[in-house]
This record gives sequence, structure tokens and C-alpha cells, in this order.
Amino acid sequence: MANLTDRMIRYADLIPCRNAFIDTRSPGSETKENFTLIGPGVSENPDQHVHIAEPHGFNIGGARQPGRCLNSQHSHETAEVFIVHTGKWRFMLGQNADEASIDLRPGDVISLPPRMFRGFENVGSRNSNDFLFAVLGGDDPGKVVWAPNVFDMAKKYGLVLLEGGRLIDTVKGETIPKGAKRQAPPSDAAIRKLATPTPEQMAGCVVRYRDLVGNPASTLAGPGIADCPIIVPKASNDGFLPGPITGWWPHGFNMRCLKMHSGASVASHVRMEPEVIFVHAGALEVSTPDGSVLLAAGDTFTTPKGSARAFRATSSDGCVAYFTRGGDAGGEANFK
Repeated sequence: MANLTDRMIRYADLIPCRNAFIDTRSPGSETKENFTLIGPGVSENPDQHVHIAEPHGFNIGGARQPGRCLNSQHSHETAEVFIVHTGKWRFMLGQNADEASIDLRPGDVISLPPRMFRGFENVGSRNSNDFLFAVLGGDDPGKVVWAPNVFDMAKKYGLVLLEGGRLIDTVKGETIPKGAKRQAPPSDAAIRKLATPTPEQMAGCVVRYRDLVGNPASTLAGPGIADCPIIVPKASNDGFLPGPITGWWPHGFNMRCLKMHSGASVASHVRMEPEVIFVHAGALEVSTPDGSVLLAAGDTFTTPKGSARAFRATSSDGCVAYFTRGGDAGGEANFK
């Protein structure tokens, strides 16, 4: 991917899949959009558009939903992290979405542990259409495990999930291939293994935007720049201690929030790990030896691995950007 424009995904150019999962016609879920930005994702629809296929060690996706739209209860095999870009969202825990709930607002982050039931809802106005940025652990994040009632609802609306994760839409005339088997709902024994963590454990899985604090020891820190830790599983190679989210499960990536005043800049440096930038607010200029790109709010960019990059906040009100970088220990910014 030598062309920088091939490494950039404009928010306005996102291509949604409106029937990505088995719950796509369930009442309250039929208006959601699923996005696969980087990597294969977990969509059950083979027609899901993948914007960038290059392996990063993690997947990047997104969800856009109008107010009161639900994403049904399900479980993942790897880490699932959400950044709230717009709107107010509620994350419901437990097989029947009745064990706990966590409300998040723009800029907040939640890292949901694997092997537990979770769902989420846009609890804003019905006239809204809000976006969640998502990170899934691993190059292959596996398939979704749905709560039993999701299968019951899907059957009423002509959707069948096969073993292996392929969705069959009988309303469109699709038929189950010869020899293929329907995916069975999880057994009672399997459900018991997907227990919800304690409230104390879940409290350590959330970071509020208002609580983000820059690390003065960061090599990116400087005048008008705060480099704030979000997910640091263990002491990093660039001066960050573990936390505030560490996880008792592997993430396989670090996450930071870079807050920059208008005109502030980070000098050219090289990283050897994958780095994906999501701009939450303002505008960020990324300069490389191959040229520069200007990212606006909602845009995503994957920086060329091993290439120099420099950052500058170009908007009058500064910039807020979230960085996802490969590896539990994180990498180092090599300034030359």
C-alpha cells in the first residue's frame, strides 16, 4: 500500500452492511449498519465490504445506529473495544441484557472482555444516527456466539446461521447448501462459561473522556500535547505504566488518546508496529515521506509500518485522535 489515499478511510466514504448478522431483522435492530474498516471482522454476510484487508494484528470496525436501535446479546472470542464517536450508548450485560448496564458518551471507551454476553443500544434521539469505532483483537477474531433468544427471533424473519458463521437469507430465496448444518444455539453448559464479570471487574474496563490524563513521560508529549493512556496491558516500551485498562485477557494492542492544541505538532518519528489513527474531533495532518493527508473527525488512517510520520493539529479548536498500536508492550517512537 504505497499510496497514502489507499490507507485512509473517510467517514463519508464508509460502506455499510445492513444485514451483517443474524439479528438484522429483529424488531429494534433492523436499522443498524455494520462496517469493516481493517481486517475481516466478524460479519456473517460474505458480501460485507472490507475497506482495507492488510493484516494488522487486530481488526478495526464500526457500528452506526439510529436512536433506540439495538445490537443483540452476543459474545466474542477476543477483545472488543468501543470508542463512542457520537451519541449516547448503553452497553447491556448478560444473556438477557438484565445483569448490568453501562452508559457512555462521546470520547468514552469500553473494553469488553471475551466470552461474556453483551449488547448495545443507541439511547439517544430517534432522529439521531450515531457511530461507534471498534477494535477487535487478533487478525482472525473468530465468530460471534449469539444468545438463544436471538436464534428464535431470527427464525421468524427468515434468517438462518450456518456452522462456520455464514448467514442464509431465505426471504431473498437463498437456500441452505447441501451438507451444511445450522448453527445451534449455545447449550446451557456453554452459557455458564459466558458469565458476566463482577461490577468491580467491569469498572476497570471503562475510561471516561473526562478522566483522560496525559503522561508527561511520553515521547510524544510537548507544548499543547497530552498523550493519554487508555489500554496499556503491561509496562510499555515508551514510558507508560499498565492501565487504566489492562484486562485479565489478552488485547494484543495498546490504545492512546492524543489531545493537541491548535497548531501543536509532533516531530517526525518512526514506528515499527502497526498504528491506526481515528480522529474523534478537529483535524489532524499526518506527514510522511510519501506525502501528507489531512484527517477530519470520523476519518481513519493506517500509518505505513516502518515509515516516518509527523502530526500537526490544523483546526482552530485543536484535535483529539485515538491511536491503536499493535502489541501488548507497545512500541517506541524513534525520533531521528
